[in-house]
Formats: sequence, structure tokens, C-alpha cells
Amino acid sequence: MAKVAVRKTVERQTGVALWRQIADRIRLAISNGDYDATGMVPPETALAEEFGVNRHTVRSALSALADEGLVRAVQGRGTLIERKERVTYPISRRTRFSQGLGRQVKEIGTRLFAHAQVPASGEIAAALGIAPGAGVIELRTVSSGDGRPLSAAVSYFPADRFPRMAEEYARLGSITKAFAAHGLGDYVRASTEIVARHADAEELALLALSPGAIVLEAHAVNADLEGRPVEFSRTRFAADRMKLRIET
Repeated sequence: MAKVAVRKTVERQTGVALWRQIADRIRLAISNGDYDATGMVPPETALAEEFGVNRHTVRSALSALADEGLVRAVQGRGTLIERKERVTYPISRRTRFSQGLGRQVKEIGTRLFAHAQVPASGEIAAALGIAPGAGVIELRTVSSGDGRPLSAAVSYFPADRFPRMAEEYARLGSITKAFAAHGLGDYVRASTEIVARHADAEELALLALSPGAIVLEAHAVNADLEGRPVEFSRTRFAADRMKLRIET
């Protein structure tokens, strides 16, 4: 896979703080392997000259990356890269979170932190093939690997077909098993759309990210084997921890 070019300049008067821009560029450089030869981020003075800013701005960027666990300041040595590996999550006809992570992590966990029955918005109704305003079950979850938050999702299910989705998910800890409890034995991915953007305040908190971090947002529709939509979800993946691989 070709590397993404890292811009060495920052843009002033854009509304995005300079230190956030620099953190983004350092994060991408680490992901690209630009610093693999030393395992260290370049010294603050070198980064300040490279980006045309003062050392305090660079220090703020490195502090944010340290809060993410991506780098660590080592006395007398500089800034050590703690980790750069990302978990690969395949998106295919049968996409399942735990199966997708496979043996890449030792412990997989998903936490349901909110649920409700709500009226379907226009977007949700169109995705599920139901009338706007029809009842849907909303689940809000955070998934992790080895204790590290990887994704946050909000999922919607037609309430008339899956009225006990929240209760069954809370009991079984799995959407697949909750579907089975309603008599749906199998389902497939009908569509996926992915965009990249900066994390908002809620995502920073849910995924333990620092300001300026990037998330990959996937809008997905799952359908039963007859083609009827059964789930619409918006999942935000921490971009420095996850890679999405489309399988056909």
C-alpha cells in the first residue's frame, strides 16, 4: 500500500490550532513508518524548524500524542514511539466485530452505555426501508481490544421486528446473538460508506483520544438473506488504532 504524503507545513488562520495540525502530521508520519530507523520522533528543535513554529507549540503536539499513548518522553533520550501497530478490521459480506479482530488482540470487549426507542429520522428510515417516524431501537456501544478503545457505534433496528434488541444485547453481549434471539439466524452487509474526519468532543471522551485525533466513520446497512434491512449503524474507529480493509 502506498504511503500517504505528510505535509511539512502548517496552515495559519484556518481555525485549527497549530499544535493539532502538527500532532496530525506526526501521527501520520509514525503510521507511515517515517521514524522507524530510530524508533524516536525527531527532537523538538528539529520539528520546530521543520514546521516553522516555536518549541512550545511542538511540545503541545507531543503532549497530546503522549496522552493517546502513541509516544513517551524519555529523560535524556527524547520522544520514544510507544506503538504504531494498528488492528486490521475487515469489512466483508459477513462483518462481525469479534471475528474480524481474530487473534490480533487477546481480549475483546463491548460496552452498551445507552439505549432507547426513538422515531426514525429521514436518514435512518431510508437506510432501513421504513417510514420516517417509525420506531427504531437505538443502541450506543464502545468496543475495545486489550483494554484499548477501538470504536464507538450507534446502531438502529426496526422496533416492530426486533422489540427486545436492547434487552437481548445487554444479556448476550452480541448483536448476532440478539438477532438470533429474535429468530434471525444470519445477515449480511448490504452497504458501507467510510469518511475520515476529526473526532468531536463525544468521540474524544468515548475513545480516549486527544484533541485533533482522526476517526474513520463507517455508515453501514446490514440485511437479512432476503435483502430486507435489519440494521443501520454509524461506527467511528480511532484511525491511529484501526485499519479498515474492504474484502470482496
